[in-house]
Amino acid sequence: MINEIKQYMVKNNTESITYEEYMNIVLYHPEKGYYMRTGEKVGKKGDFITSSNISDVFGKLFAKVFIQTIESGRLPPSICEVGGGNGRFAKAVLDEIKEKSPKIYNELKYLLVETSPYHRILQENVLAVHPNVIQLENISEMEERYEGIIFSNELFDAFPVRVIEKQGTELMEVFISVNEKDELTERFLPLQCERINSYLLEQRIVLKDGQRFEIPLAMIEFLQLISKKISKAVLFTVDYGYTNSEWEDATHKEGSLRGYYKHQLIKNPLLYPGEMDLTTHIHFDALQHYGAAVGLQFVQKYRQDEFLLGSGILEYLQENFDPNPFSDKSKQNRAIRSLIMDGGMSQAFHVIIQQKGCRINVETLIKEK
Repeated sequence: MINEIKQYMVKNNTESITYEEYMNIVLYHPEKGYYMRTGEKVGKKGDFITSSNISDVFGKLFAKVFIQTIESGRLPPSICEVGGGNGRFAKAVLDEIKEKSPKIYNELKYLLVETSPYHRILQENVLAVHPNVIQLENISEMEERYEGIIFSNELFDAFPVRVIEKQGTELMEVFISVNEKDELTERFLPLQCERINSYLLEQRIVLKDGQRFEIPLAMIEFLQLISKKISKAVLFTVDYGYTNSEWEDATHKEGSLRGYYKHQLIKNPLLYPGEMDLTTHIHFDALQHYGAAVGLQFVQKYRQDEFLLGSGILEYLQENFDPNPFSDKSKQNRAIRSLIMDGGMSQAFHVIIQQKGCRINVETLIKEK
């Protein structure tokens, strides 16, 4: 992967690249990028795990919410999942809708947007029983004036970001270079990007000396693109992140860009290029602000465990005792408890709901607990 980075630098006549360029190369290089190469990324044999891969209950619960959203929002039966991964969430949703609402299922169109060729193959295999699935490689392939539901789970945290750091009284942008030993190193240059300066002003971000901070310009571009594609939709975004006030906490001074390699958190994002997932905590306030600026009206933000409880996850918890700890019932009960227990992963995640061209009543979907 070092050679690919060096080739990119030569092609662009530069001795250093932004973190955004670096992440695009190591994550999305057509042949050697982490998400593009063959191999499991999610699950025990991969590098990380997601809520949708803990249990099919996660997908079943969202299927229930999707049915209610389609009915209450008077939306066409269409769901677009962006970043569909291995297809497990889509299968759980489609299985549940087929069982609980055959009418919607028979009319349903399920779009799966997935960049990774490997994941698209996995999707084809796991979703072969559902003929109403349409695979897309990029959101740009999505039909114009789309109407329906947009769903994503841990999408924005994988978007490339720019990285800045305050040193004394000066803002510096962090660049990546390759030294004479073919090692990746960081290089600090005075901040000159007007888009980053505008972001800091619009979000009222003031960094402290020594503080590192990621700028999600790619997220803003995606919001602009998705808004142009839809005319009437409800968007569900599941991800982890911080508000602007939470970013001010001293515990976040080093920023949030990290790697995940074989289920180990790696603080140095320059290690294992092309072999390691890279992720950042998303900016919730920016998601709402720039979404609203392009017509995506903010509806509500829930902590994931609160969303799951309010949506009725306890209805799937089977009380009857099963002496076999490896039975489907026992596995499902353990998964449900892991999703809602104090200190569990769901307390770090949030569900953000936005809408465009329609109006939904969230109170009919989520019961406050």
